[in-house]
Amino acid sequence: MTEREILMNKIATIDFALVDMHLFLDTHPDNTAIAKKINEYEEKSLNLKFEYENNYGPITTSAENGNRWAWISNPWPWDSTIEEEC
Repeated sequence: MTEREILMNKIATIDFALVDMHLFLDTHPDNTAIAKKINEYEEKSLNLKFEYENNYGPITTSAENGNRWAWISNPWPWDSTIEEEC
């Protein structure tokens, strides 16, 4: 796995945890520990996304890195070298 893939997996993991914690708060709205954890994970997510975008370009078309067309740069997901490894 490349550094880029590792970083994207970290982002996906943190963002999944955020969704899960928000769902938990729907049924436990008074749980302040989870609310604090959400804030912590949101900061982690922003930092990881910032790191990814600085190294590899924007994650979405709305990323604020100054170049709104950078998302179209290679490699595309189907340009992966996985086939070359088989």
